[in-house]
Amino acid sequence: MFRRHDLVWLAPQGWDAALRTLDGAPRELALGWRRRDLPAVVRRLDPGTPPTLVCLGIPAPPDRHSGQKVRLAFSAERRHVAKVRPALQLDAAEAPAAWQPGLGSLRIAMRAAGIDCRVFGSLAMQTLTGDSYLSAGSDVDLLLRPLDGAQLEAGLALVARHAQSLPLDGEIEFPFGHAVSWKEWLGADARARNGADRVLAKHLDAVALLRRDELLAQFGANEGHHG
Repeated sequence: MFRRHDLVWLAPQGWDAALRTLDGAPRELALGWRRRDLPAVVRRLDPGTPPTLVCLGIPAPPDRHSGQKVRLAFSAERRHVAKVRPALQLDAAEAPAAWQPGLGSLRIAMRAAGIDCRVFGSLAMQTLTGDSYLSAGSDVDLLLRPLDGAQLEAGLALVARHAQSLPLDGEIEFPFGHAVSWKEWLGADARARNGADRVLAKHLDAVALLRRDELLAQFGANEGHHG
């Protein structure tokens, strides 16, 4: 039901339960989030999390003076989730003026290729909240969700090309929910002839080093599952 970077709106009971476990600045952050009806973000499950819970995070905007980023990590009962939405679509991201031409071109190209391209991190949070999350050193965190190997190759080529003019970062998410840094994937591509065929894959349940051919095989397995 849940994937990393999904956006979750909690029912009042969920906020009540979370607030009972918090005090100080984290409590104030959660109270503000609840008052504004903002979504929390699905994060990797903490070790030993029972199946009735989902692990969530709320990133506060960086402090204007110190640049420090306060992040609240908590869990909620799945039954207290009122609404779930996938990570913000690239089309919906409200980017700074300097990024708009490049991201506009990337949006058009991704749409033409039929590739599901989303954003997470600072750009997504600034769009969702209207607060100031971005700084001069911020990246655009892209989440590519290709449906097959051809979309994977096309998406990587588009990202690599646009990364020459934009500070792009982010992940490829494979059909079974494993996510790999696209930079690491491209680096592994370059090293594959030397046998460096394992990449760090993040999943809702765990992080593991997986073979690239195992990840690519998920495309075929996913087609069979839905066919």
